[in-house]
Amino acid sequence: MAQHQVNKTIKEINDRIRKGKAVVVNADEMVEIVKKEGKVRAAQEVDVVTTGTFSPMCSSGLLFNIGQQPPVMKVSRMWLNNVPCHCGVAAVDAYMGCTEPSEDDPLNKVHPGRFAYGGGHVMEDLLRGKAVHLRAEAYGTDCYPRRELDKDVTLADLPNAIMLNPRNCYQNYNAAVNLTSGTVYTYMGPLKSNCSNCNYATAGQLSPLFNDPYFKTIGMGTRIFLGGGIGYVIGEGTQHVQKPKRNERGLPENPSGTLMLKGDFKQMNARYVRAQSIVGYGVSLAVGVGIPIPMLNEEMAWFTGVADSDITMPVKDYGYDYPNGIPRELARVTFEELKSGNVTINGKETPTVPLTSHIMSLEVADTLKEWIEKGDFLLTEKVDDIPSF
Repeated sequence: MAQHQVNKTIKEINDRIRKGKAVVVNADEMVEIVKKEGKVRAAQEVDVVTTGTFSPMCSSGLLFNIGQQPPVMKVSRMWLNNVPCHCGVAAVDAYMGCTEPSEDDPLNKVHPGRFAYGGGHVMEDLLRGKAVHLRAEAYGTDCYPRRELDKDVTLADLPNAIMLNPRNCYQNYNAAVNLTSGTVYTYMGPLKSNCSNCNYATAGQLSPLFNDPYFKTIGMGTRIFLGGGIGYVIGEGTQHVQKPKRNERGLPENPSGTLMLKGDFKQMNARYVRAQSIVGYGVSLAVGVGIPIPMLNEEMAWFTGVADSDITMPVKDYGYDYPNGIPRELARVTFEELKSGNVTINGKETPTVPLTSHIMSLEVADTLKEWIEKGDFLLTEKVDDIPSF
């Protein structure tokens, strides 16, 4: 019997969600469904595929407002737990990047360039209900006479707190090794000498942008799971590559698409927003991001049927090549091979180390799946495209 072309709308899918009739599966489950049923039947049977990732995302931060108290002030410098914040936005608005280190970090005093506490830790502390110390300075004006402010605050004390992330959810990324004779400390973690470990990131077949490689459904206005709350895509992220080299499945072969995200920080959960101290490099923040992919047609079913074996990643040297701007590709490996625990680089069997948690990425996808099944989360139409061609 001939199979008819599938053509759904987000409105139709949302109607099914409201009625409790939507079929929702996570991206791991969709791989098996497409393999067994084919893309047309999969598109007919499934309404939404949920994706997820939980990984270090250094280009993240908090945009917040501290409110006014008499006498009012126009802040020019501010610190939260001695982590500097950028104040060049408005009177009492500021932005704190997650990688900004504390100015009095004791580890930095012992080992210069190695930070144990920073912006990511302040963000996690706030989500855990802890008080952080706010210190602010101002030059004083007729309308804003206060020059100093010194007090403890909690997240509840901040009138506004918005997670605003310039670059999250890389569509693909390098696997990192070190060919030099000594250990190097990088944002990909410590890399032992002579290619003794290979560190990698992304959630593979669970990862959001591998499941919509051409941004057919993801764009400005897409509602997402962000840090345990509801967030939105507000456009392409910084360093977004518009026309990457792609394989036969349309998957980028190198670091490519990125997303700019925002969400109400007060809705979030510290389980999905966790500070990280990367030895010898500095502070980062692991963020949970889940994006629903609507099954509008069999093309989207095909894309969401992507398997770890379909995804290839470049292996690059972070000992000499990366710091010196030489983008040599030492090898190309599949994500399936990386997850196996060992890959072969330059004839040497090398243990692999994930920076992304597969268990937490799956939990993000399954939590989003549960929200949709309960009718607590509806899909949105994108209002503008993210360039991908």
